[in-house]
Amino acid sequence: MTTNPQTGARADADKGRGLFRRAIRRLASSNAQLEDEERQRMVRKTGAMPISSCGDRQVVDLCGDVASVTINPHGGKPALEVELRDGSGSVTLVWLGRRKIAGIEPGRTIRVSGRISCGANGHRVVFNPRYELL
Repeated sequence: MTTNPQTGARADADKGRGLFRRAIRRLASSNAQLEDEERQRMVRKTGAMPISSCGDRQVVDLCGDVASVTINPHGGKPALEVELRDGSGSVTLVWLGRRKIAGIEPGRTIRVSGRISCGANGHRVVFNPRYELL
């Protein structure tokens, strides 16, 4: 057993308490909270920005899970709208003139980059982002 020379505490005991605390926290958390934490870990791992920290008209790199895919016409033309969630928030991705993009479906993890716009109600949108299927 190793002891911390500054505190005199045993490293194994500290490690055991940390594992116990994490296990209790996971048992007390809802599935939605656990999924959000997992998404946030993925965002940190890929080096993307959290959606909640994005400012208006900022060029962003985002990563998250596709929550929904819909087709809504904009100005009489088709537009594919995708809701992307990363655990800190959500953003709507809009591809104008598209009805479908192969591989983009609910549950899929994607990485996107583009310029984000924030509406008056705080809703975030990225038009025609570059994307990468993960």
